[in-house]
Amino acid sequence: MYTTATKSRNKTKNVAIVWARFPLKSNDKLDNGLHLNSIDRDLNTSCLKSVINPVLKPSNACTASVMIERSEEEHPIRRIQEDHHHLCDISIKTDKGKHAQKQAATWKEVTVSLTAGAVAGATAKTVIAPLDRTKILFQTSDMHFSPRKALNLISKVYHNEGIIALWRGNSATMARIIPYAAIQYASHEQYKSLLNPTKAPSLQPIPRFLAGSLAGVTASTLTYPLDCVRARMAVTNRESHKSMSSIIRITFRQEGLVSFYRGYLPTVLGVIPYGGISFFIFETFKKRHRELTGKSHPTPSYNMAFGAVAGLVGQSASYPLDVVRRRMQTAGLTKYTYDTIVNTAREIYHEGGVVRGLYKGLSMNWVKGPIAVGVSFTTYELARRFLQQRVLHDDVG
Repeated sequence: MYTTATKSRNKTKNVAIVWARFPLKSNDKLDNGLHLNSIDRDLNTSCLKSVINPVLKPSNACTASVMIERSEEEHPIRRIQEDHHHLCDISIKTDKGKHAQKQAATWKEVTVSLTAGAVAGATAKTVIAPLDRTKILFQTSDMHFSPRKALNLISKVYHNEGIIALWRGNSATMARIIPYAAIQYASHEQYKSLLNPTKAPSLQPIPRFLAGSLAGVTASTLTYPLDCVRARMAVTNRESHKSMSSIIRITFRQEGLVSFYRGYLPTVLGVIPYGGISFFIFETFKKRHRELTGKSHPTPSYNMAFGAVAGLVGQSASYPLDVVRRRMQTAGLTKYTYDTIVNTAREIYHEGGVVRGLYKGLSMNWVKGPIAVGVSFTTYELARRFLQQRVLHDDVG
């Protein structure tokens, strides 16, 4: 019969067998844990504890008991588990480090796009500021436009107010165009990345159009009050409105905060085709140039030509809404008062029809528009590549 005594004898026998494999003298200690680890592989530790005291002398039994407890801590499985947790901790820390590096690189790229866009917008608007003011003066009056009348108006402003007056409103333009262009170009880069999950060299046509439209809407929404102030500066004189701050103060006091968003809806409706078409054409030309020449970046002259065509088509498509926007922005400062987009467009149409009303000043826009957009796109590409090399240390070719 297999009794408890038999079990005890078997346990003792097993211990003796292990001791035979790792012989120790009666006064030796279990010195380095090697024996106990080996013992632990052959015997259950609790079993060994139950029989170790009768086998060893009291002092050795105490030492063995301590070493058994140490062997449990230094068990190979436990050590493997600890190493596994350590490696997992290293892996997690490595992943976090890579994520932080990726975020830092993304923010650097956004900063580069913001800076390059700001430089591009400021350069382009400064170049065409006199033509821009002349166009606004025609858009917000009942004067019939012609190239001769435009030149006469420029000459009149020059003789009556001086050459600096041709850039009147340019401070408000800079206050608006710098954040506008920065946001537009930077958001365009982000929308391109968002709409291109496969990381293809170029977007498909519809996402290409959407990226430009969304960039324009984003920039217009965030900077619209400054555009309204700039339009009001262009149609006033220094005697009544001396500075940008005075226009903001007078407009707010007389018409309230809502007046700074007058004409916002036609602006957004106009920027959807304008931004979409402009960026679509420019990006399409760049893609075609890359396919034909094998070069990743067109030369500045090509960028200027691509931007000119993009600006010409984009502004022509959205021009009537630009006229409506300017009329609504300057209502109260001129003899006109408008309430809605439809009523404003109807009044402009009754006043001058399609060509002399809704498209008044378009021929001047065909002069300044291609110049402005061409300069803007070219400056942006040059500034962005320069900053990528200096800030991001990228080899952009």
